[in-house]
Amino acid sequence: MSEENTTRIYTVNLAKAWDTPKYRRTDRVINIIKEFTRRHMQTNKVKIDQDLNRHIWSRGKKNPPRKIILRMIKEDDDTVVVSSFIEEKGSELSEESVEVEEPKMQEEKKVEEEPKMQEEKKVEKEPKDKSK
Repeated sequence: MSEENTTRIYTVNLAKAWDTPKYRRTDRVINIIKEFTRRHMQTNKVKIDQDLNRHIWSRGKKNPPRKIILRMIKEDDDTVVVSSFIEEKGSELSEESVEVEEPKMQEEKKVEEEPKMQEEKKVEKEPKDKSK
């Protein structure tokens, strides 16, 4: 074979897992991924990445994802490492930072709104006093 690692990206439909009982669905998803990898990468040595495993199990044993995008890397010793495919890792970090910044902005707006309201009340009181 070639010296370079072969990398392929697939979208795998995991809906077959819903034919099994609820308490076995995520186990079935793991088996579906392994079967798919064996068929498309033509090897029996399959390793599932820890992050992919956590993603599959993140919703519990009874409610795994319906489909998933996978990156399959075939190494020199015919071992295939399966991981979840994320196109841009930098974009995830920026999304997290935006989520953190949003609550701060809301707090600042509340702080700014309170003094304005107090000033408006003062302004309203003054004309009433002058009119008397």
